[in-house]
Amino acid sequence: MPRKRPGRVRTKNTNRREALKLSSVFPEDFNVRPGETKSIACPDCRTWRRIMGDKVLKIREHCISDKVAEGEKHVTCPGSDQLVVIDIDVRRWQARQDRLLRDAMPQENRRAAQQFYKPLPAPAAPVSRIKAEVTLETARQSYLAHRKGCTRCVGGQHCTDGGVLARRYVLVLNQEPARREADKEMERQERRTARKQTAPAVRKAQWAKRGGKAVETANNRCAERIPGSVSEFRGPQLPLAPRDMEAHERRQAELGKQYAQRKSAASAA
Repeated sequence: MPRKRPGRVRTKNTNRREALKLSSVFPEDFNVRPGETKSIACPDCRTWRRIMGDKVLKIREHCISDKVAEGEKHVTCPGSDQLVVIDIDVRRWQARQDRLLRDAMPQENRRAAQQFYKPLPAPAAPVSRIKAEVTLETARQSYLAHRKGCTRCVGGQHCTDGGVLARRYVLVLNQEPARREADKEMERQERRTARKQTAPAVRKAQWAKRGGKAVETANNRCAERIPGSVSEFRGPQLPLAPRDMEAHERRQAELGKQYAQRKSAASAA
């Protein structure tokens, strides 16, 4: 493969015009992409010409007509050897040009730079391997559905999946009492929490109904007790001695005899 040689400026001549700045040219009238040959539409003849040079950039010398080989006269274009200055941000210009090209492209011809292929869906997992919330009813229904459609699960024999479903059903069946008790405990806890949350409101309503100014006045009227006085909750009407003294003495004697008999029996044993 022949090596591509970079264009070189073989002459120091210019067209004696002021250097052409790319910022004053339409963005679509030049190409300065990295890795590509620099080119520009000549401002005089409006034909695309190569930009020569590495540090000093000039438009390559060219003719006004492209038909010199057919016999037309060779007339040099005034835009030949025009100095060019790159005073733009090449990356920003390239990004804008790419966006314009993408927007101008027909919708049916647009194609993403990177192709994403939708993977094939994985086969569905067997019922025995599905990890979901297992209840007594779901375990029972899964086991019966498998038994109904499986030809190897006959009598007490099970296939691999049938054995897994059977063990799962037995395990859930054994755990059902504990689960029900846990559900009941959770319900009781929720009721207690609800009562705790509503208790302040209930007490506030009770205080508004039966309390208020009257209760506050009664509390403020409490007087100090005189030392040695009898409490208002005890009075002379309360009995201080048994009504029937003889019956009381007989009862005490009987209890003493029973206590002595139990004590003698315990010591003999």
